[in-house]
Amino acid sequence: MFKPEEMVKIEVITLNRFKDALLTYLHESGVVEIREVNVESVQKDSPNEYHRKAASYSITISRIADFLGSYRKSSGGGIKAFIFPREKKKREYRYEGIEKLIKDVEDFLSVVEPEVKSAEGKISSIQSEMERLRDEIRVLEMLSLLDIEVEYLRHSGLVEVAVGFVEKPKFLPMVEELKKATENRVALVHREVSDGVLVALAFLKRDYSRVNSVLAKYSFEKVEVPEGRGRPRELIKEYAQKLEAKEKELDAIKKEVEKMAELYYDDVVFYRELVENERDKASVLPMLARTNMTFAITGWVPRIEVQKVLEGIRALTGGKAYINIREPSEGEVDEIPIKLKNPGWARPFEMLTEMYGVPKYNEIDPTPILAFTYSFFFGFMLTDFLYGLIIGIVAALLVIGHKKFNDGTYKFAYTLLWSAVFTMVMGVLFGSYFGNALDVVLQHISGDPNAQAWRIIDPLREPLPVLLAALAIGLIHLFIGYTAGFIVRWKNGDVKGAVLEQLPWMLVITGIVLFALERLSMLEVSLDLPAKAVFGAGLVLFAAGEVINNGGLAALMIISDFFGFVGTWLSYARLMALALATGGIAMVINVLVGMVWGIKFLYIGPIIGLIIFFGGQLFSTAINALGAFVHSLRLHYVEFFGTFYSGEGKPFEPFKSRREVSKLELKADGGV
Repeated sequence: MFKPEEMVKIEVITLNRFKDALLTYLHESGVVEIREVNVESVQKDSPNEYHRKAASYSITISRIADFLGSYRKSSGGGIKAFIFPREKKKREYRYEGIEKLIKDVEDFLSVVEPEVKSAEGKISSIQSEMERLRDEIRVLEMLSLLDIEVEYLRHSGLVEVAVGFVEKPKFLPMVEELKKATENRVALVHREVSDGVLVALAFLKRDYSRVNSVLAKYSFEKVEVPEGRGRPRELIKEYAQKLEAKEKELDAIKKEVEKMAELYYDDVVFYRELVENERDKASVLPMLARTNMTFAITGWVPRIEVQKVLEGIRALTGGKAYINIREPSEGEVDEIPIKLKNPGWARPFEMLTEMYGVPKYNEIDPTPILAFTYSFFFGFMLTDFLYGLIIGIVAALLVIGHKKFNDGTYKFAYTLLWSAVFTMVMGVLFGSYFGNALDVVLQHISGDPNAQAWRIIDPLREPLPVLLAALAIGLIHLFIGYTAGFIVRWKNGDVKGAVLEQLPWMLVITGIVLFALERLSMLEVSLDLPAKAVFGAGLVLFAAGEVINNGGLAALMIISDFFGFVGTWLSYARLMALALATGGIAMVINVLVGMVWGIKFLYIGPIIGLIIFFGGQLFSTAINALGAFVHSLRLHYVEFFGTFYSGEGKPFEPFKSRREVSKLELKADGGV
């Protein structure tokens, strides 16, 4: 706790014939982050034919999976499935090397791919034909305005026919110019439509070029006349029958594909996962160094996993491997991958730390502190028992449903659950139950206009003590941060930084606390002199540090940094501000309910009042919870982390398989 997992460097050299087996073992173990072997004048490894095939088949199978998945019958969903998702069954595959896997994939694709391609082709062809029929029906609906038999609208012998649209202002000039160009050898029928004029022109074939020039000049938009005989309305029925037949044909094909999806989809997803993991394995090959007979691999492994990895490699290679385990050097501190190490109660909160960035190897992991302070700040800001109860119930259900997956939903719900507990506690202390709703109920039942739920203080009536409490909490939080920064810098040999940048603020905060205790007369002994001494010492150290670090700019930086500290401290006033906002919004909702409740006509008042009450309070829960979430994170990411934490570490990214529906069965000796 407070420190990342200890890491060591592992270096392995073994025979090339163990390469696939060793990479598979490490991939399935998922405890080593592989790094590039940095050796000059040594050949780098590269993917072979089978790895390239795995990448190609991954794309092919993904396309098949997407196609079949779109026709697969839904197997549940909705809120219940989200809260309590079912764990996918894993199917075992006996892994005997990438060559055997590629052969199995090819055998599977030889059966499935032709069927899927045939179905895709049929569906695509039918859909294209249906779209063509719909387009022609739309054309016929337009041509029905002319009420002319369709065969007369197509070319015939010496006569050319053109049908199309022209803008209304251009119609008459176009007709005049056509008559001049053809010496009146043109006949036309037209009908006005909303966006122009529909025109059917008949002219001699010998006048085609002259007519075409005029039509182009006036932006005449030609329409292709559908095949068939008879008037447009008669043909529309004929085309509608063809379209209906195609729809039935499409439905029949889709039912076949649904059966195909039921038969093959699980297998397709299974093989997709297998080849995707092979593709992932191949991605590290360029990091390896090799000779004609051997290859070398290096990386980082958590110390607690070293024995397991050593035993696996030795069993896999039959002892034919050089293995070197060494401690990281000082020059490698910034390169060491970070795997956070926390007790079970704090582990889900690592998600919040990782959102900002993981610590460096020689820094403190703030997760255990954040686990408490984040939940407390959230509860202080939301500060309503029933709001906390609603969030707690939802979070508890998600925790129960997703615990077995340990996924992001579980981690987020876990943090919300603890935040809800603190919200309920603060709600009791501030006497807030949907704002002042409980007070209103008690006053109505007892007849006492002053009746109210038990509370330590009412923030809306006495905001000053709540503000002072928020600022006091801020001082404690900042003091913890500066102390952590002092410890980290001192341990890392940065004594100057610890004394001149961290210690001054620790003394200033201590002095402020002593001044506050003196003002409140909480102790019999006078603290005025010690407070001035500690506060003054902090200011002197602070000023000295600014002079040493900034030279001529010291005067400016003293003012800037001091008021920066004051601004950071005052940011904690948002604890009080959001607490008041939550109570205020809830009270406004209750006032609105009271205003409409008295309408007795057909019980409209109580009905509308209940809708406003429950709808408004649920909305208030959501919007204020979002505010508490964001501002709690801000107090940590900006104010708290700014005192000691960089978050510039490199997260541990192990060479690890992703298995949801597959499980490799390896040989008993650890080989493949």
